[in-house]
Amino acid sequence: MRKLSAFSAVTLALTAMSAGATDLLEAWQAASAHDPEVAISQAARAAGAARRLQSSALWRPSVRVEGGVALMGANSETAGAHFSAPGLAASNGVAFNTSVKNGTSTNFTFSARQPLFNRELSAQSRQLNIAADAAELEWQSARQELIVHTAQRYFDVILAARKLELLAQQQRAVDKALVEARDRFALGDTPITDTHEASARAMALQAQFLAAQSELQIVQTALADATGLASAILQPLSADAVVDTTDLAPLSHWQALALDKNPLLRMQLANVQAVQEEARKFSAAGGTTLDLVAQAGQQRLSGNGDFGAASNSLRQQSIGVQLTIPLYTGGYRDARQEEALRLEDKGLAEVERTRQQIGQQTQMAWLGLRAGSARVTALAESLKATRARLDATRLGRQVGDRTTLDLLNAENDASASELALLQARVDLLLNQLRLYALAGELEESRLLPLNAQLQH
Repeated sequence: MRKLSAFSAVTLALTAMSAGATDLLEAWQAASAHDPEVAISQAARAAGAARRLQSSALWRPSVRVEGGVALMGANSETAGAHFSAPGLAASNGVAFNTSVKNGTSTNFTFSARQPLFNRELSAQSRQLNIAADAAELEWQSARQELIVHTAQRYFDVILAARKLELLAQQQRAVDKALVEARDRFALGDTPITDTHEASARAMALQAQFLAAQSELQIVQTALADATGLASAILQPLSADAVVDTTDLAPLSHWQALALDKNPLLRMQLANVQAVQEEARKFSAAGGTTLDLVAQAGQQRLSGNGDFGAASNSLRQQSIGVQLTIPLYTGGYRDARQEEALRLEDKGLAEVERTRQQIGQQTQMAWLGLRAGSARVTALAESLKATRARLDATRLGRQVGDRTTLDLLNAENDASASELALLQARVDLLLNQLRLYALAGELEESRLLPLNAQLQH
């Protein structure tokens, strides 16, 4: 009786999924605010937005101020100079000597540079915008994956809980059959084998029940980690949950949609574009630059030297254009371009591989969705049949036409049929989400029809 009470307590706890329980939409909303994957994708998205700002900043003027103070000595000697001054006769062979020892040197420079033509800078700017687009696509892909994973974790808990409940029901039936087998054996109405079979089945169910408890704890922990909803009671799936596939678009439509809008595929295409820009940066004409440059500066040295106090000042200003053409870099630019071209080949091959994978996954999800309704209908009929056989076997066991083993097998088949039907309903709903995700159209609103399939 102690064992029976434990199983009854589990059953009562699992069947308490009613008003106030967490539904699928609430689980997703909790996951979208709590799951670490969300924080990762949002941070990557924000970093991508910063790259777009960097791209714009590359073509703005750069302004720089430099200054310094140093202890400096200097000597200059000039001989054979021509000297002339107002009111004085001109002189040839004049010598000028200056000397500063341990003087103070100060310098100040203000410069501004505006790029006018720079293919390497243009390629870098496009790379930054491509990286920003890729970060946005990565965020979309991560969000869609999280929706699917949240639904998967939610239904994993529903399935595991129902499995545990069915095992508890089976255990009660087996315990009852074991008591009856012992009583009838004591009366000489049944052989001892019925008692052994019922006892063996009871021990096997105990082991299955413990394994199912562990499985339920694991999936509950996974859902709690993702959503932050510890020990949440979930709303179970309705017994008549189904997806209407009568208006399902043809496979060619979904595959074309997936190849055009799938975020993962678009992200890989963006990566190929970034590598193509890298190759352009190191092309033959890629290093040529033309800049508008303005500069103003002052240098001053003052102190005492061999000829007494001395100072020297230099001021200069300039504005103009500066052309830079790299003539030889030791083969570095050619090697970088070759590397980028080979990486482009690699990226294109990866895109083709991803296209094939997405096409296959789309086909699997579409076929699963198309055949899922028929499978659910067939399994529902199978469940009716196994339950009818269970009722008939119970009656036959009472009148002696069926053995205890027949009854236990019928109980097991009925439970297995119910779990298979529940799994088929879950697969049908998840295939719908996967198809939307592959097509790049999975949003929170797509969860509303699934949420309506729960028991409210």
